[in-house]
Amino acid sequence: MERNFIERKMRTYLIIVSIFFSILVFRLAYLQLLQNDKFSTLARENRIRLVTITAPRGEVFDRNGVKLVGNQPVYTVSLVNPGRKNIDDVVEKLAAILGEDPGEIQQKIDQQKRSYEPVKIATMIPLDIVTRIEEQRMELPGVEIYVEPLREYPNGNLLTHVMGYVRQINEEQLAANKDKGYKMGDPYGQTGLENTYEQYLRGQDGGRQMEVDSLARPVRDLGIKEPVPGNNLLLTIDYKVQKVAEEALARASQQAIKEGYGEARAGAAVALDVHSGQVLALASYPSYDPVKLAGVLSQKDYNDLFNSPLKPMLNRALLPYAPGSTFKMIVALAALESGLVKAGDTISDPGYFFLGRTFMDWKPGGHGQVDLIRALKVSCDTYFYQVGLKIGIDHIAGMARQFGLDKITGIELPGEDAGVVPDRDTKIEQRLYYLDEKSLAKVKEINQRYNDLLSRTTDENERKSLLSKKSDELREIEWELDWHDYDTIISSIGQGDNHYSALQLANYIAAIANGGTLYKPYIVQKVVDFNGRIIKENKPVVLGQVNVSPQNLAIVRQGMYEVTQPPDGTAYGFFTGFPPVAAKTGTAEVDDHEPHALFVCYAPYDNPDIAIASVLEYAGRWRRICWRLTWGCLCLASRRKINLKEAILVII
Repeated sequence: MERNFIERKMRTYLIIVSIFFSILVFRLAYLQLLQNDKFSTLARENRIRLVTITAPRGEVFDRNGVKLVGNQPVYTVSLVNPGRKNIDDVVEKLAAILGEDPGEIQQKIDQQKRSYEPVKIATMIPLDIVTRIEEQRMELPGVEIYVEPLREYPNGNLLTHVMGYVRQINEEQLAANKDKGYKMGDPYGQTGLENTYEQYLRGQDGGRQMEVDSLARPVRDLGIKEPVPGNNLLLTIDYKVQKVAEEALARASQQAIKEGYGEARAGAAVALDVHSGQVLALASYPSYDPVKLAGVLSQKDYNDLFNSPLKPMLNRALLPYAPGSTFKMIVALAALESGLVKAGDTISDPGYFFLGRTFMDWKPGGHGQVDLIRALKVSCDTYFYQVGLKIGIDHIAGMARQFGLDKITGIELPGEDAGVVPDRDTKIEQRLYYLDEKSLAKVKEINQRYNDLLSRTTDENERKSLLSKKSDELREIEWELDWHDYDTIISSIGQGDNHYSALQLANYIAAIANGGTLYKPYIVQKVVDFNGRIIKENKPVVLGQVNVSPQNLAIVRQGMYEVTQPPDGTAYGFFTGFPPVAAKTGTAEVDDHEPHALFVCYAPYDNPDIAIASVLEYAGRWRRICWRLTWGCLCLASRRKINLKEAILVII
């Protein structure tokens, strides 16, 4: 009995063991035969890495071959296989080493659409951080360090507003370029030429397949596809001229501040070749460091760049300013072309002009008898008050439009603003834009009140009286929308609804200098691949021909030349030792601030080569800083064989 019980028990155990081994054998067979490919792939993926080799962006050179923007190798931290189970621990530890917020790292992981690709976590990693990561590699599975090319600026902050900056592509940009092979973490031109020429500057990434050990350290290369560098840009910019332009703006600001103009902390300057539209220099002050924008921004750096009242990210060379007296050549040409004014016609300037109110000249006591050429020489406001009123705003606005002042120039930089030319339509547009809610509510209140009163009366005389009163009250508000002689008068000296960028001013001066041809300004001469093959070449483009007689252009050029001549030209004394220069000074009034200082010129007067426009915000009358802004004549130093050291001494 007992023996039978033991035998049954043994048979039961044998059956259970047999079933267990049968399941085990079946599972092993399934894994080896049916799942072999899957597990072979997993094993291979654990020991084989496909690493992207980021292609260096194209380099940038000035017109003489001076390198302006290049590339340098930097350390980049990436995360491979971010879907692993212990990813939260890895993120926490990596964030502590990098000094970043774990949430920001997790956000980068979440944004990666293709899980098989490494997620770029940080770039420009210093060597001490690289060392710490390597020391803790056992605790950081999936964290890898690569060397990638990053933008290098041999000349510091020079030309930053022209070149712009490069930063990792954002979600919006990635969506807009979804068919162009971009992925999160890729560099992307954000502003300036880096943005406009992104498709040319961007290279073709390569890749490396390598075997790694259990700690993800490289063991051997299994294959490589070399990256293709981006295309290079050859600019029209002259490095020497650009450098002097930026330094002169900074010195002009410092000098104006010393003289009591504390807000004179920003400005712009542009130099153009008058025969082609090539940009020799385009400077905006203050500048910024593009390297800081490539990596993680500290809160201080972010505030300095984006929240500073100086707004260093703005390219002020493309922003409109009131032109002040630099607009007077437009009025002079409009007057001559109208046939209503001759160059020899004179007016008597007592220092003011009266028409319902007094309009003062900048010089107390006035300039006496002045004709057109002398009016330009001494910048006589009273002359232009009267001439502008005589010919009317339509002639003035028409001439401004011929010189392209009402539209963008079309330069290959993002963010250019069109100019504002004064006329009736512009005034209505501007006033309606700025008409505040209080004024609109007042109009509504007047209409409702008088409509209510009118509905209560049947007396015709009373109705006429109410309608007259309503009209008077509305007219007080609507007066601002009408064009008046007052508007023509102030527009004639570059105030009122007059706003143009330094680039537009330089381009209009270039057209005066070259005989009336308006060119499209451009900065890039050629796009060249890494083998030297020309991919794209820009040539001069004529935007239009100004319909002004050569005789009238010659008269205005003579007036500009007189500005630099003794005894009382407003820029006399600043160009001693230089070739003859034709110029115009300007002061643009700003409500509740000191005026902006402006200066335009072209040179040489007898054989025009270069046109220049400069502006320094809140710097008072131009005399206090004009000698700093004559940097433009250094353009001649590189092109007319003037001694550069002597020229620099004149400026400094």
